[in-house]
Amino acid sequence: MGLRERKKEKTRLAILDAALDLFLEQGYETTTVEQIAGSVDVSARTFFRYFTGKEHVVLWFHDNSEELVTEALADRPDSEPPFTSLLEALRTMMRLFRDGTPEETERFLKMQQLLENNPVLAGKSVARGVETERRLAVEIARRQGCDAETDQLPHLVVAYAMATVRVGFECPRPRETDLAQMLERVEASLALAERSFQPGWDLVG
Repeated sequence: MGLRERKKEKTRLAILDAALDLFLEQGYETTTVEQIAGSVDVSARTFFRYFTGKEHVVLWFHDNSEELVTEALADRPDSEPPFTSLLEALRTMMRLFRDGTPEETERFLKMQQLLENNPVLAGKSVARGVETERRLAVEIARRQGCDAETDQLPHLVVAYAMATVRVGFECPRPRETDLAQMLERVEASLALAERSFQPGWDLVG
């Protein structure tokens, strides 16, 4: 990043951190954009340069995760089985989470806590995840040489992979708040999925 981009990213993360703290302290519904902006000494107008609203703040992690997975998937060879490519892309994302700064880890855990405490936001998060799955299915379809509009297989590949990650995070219900332990659970779930499918199930024809 150049200096201008670094300054913009610093402002974005300051707004994000302030919003998460306020959401957890006083509740999502009662927190206003003006309060978030004021807590980092910027105007509401500046807030809207980075986020379209409070909901966008909450869903920022989806935007970031989708970008990471999409980039990692693009780096996988087209000759690789689609399910394998997607699992490896997800592993790349998990490694980036694992190797993140303490500030990034704290930010992630705060977001998890916010979603766990707010069923409405959790529902919006699920809906945003569906958007990501649809876009990933288009890429998987391209790799398979089929059409995501008419073929179910790429959607199944993505659904199985993303469900595997959800199981890693949620089942059985985790008690730990340590990110490393969470990611270990996800890896165990990915490994379980790998040995549960017959080779070639994800190939067209």
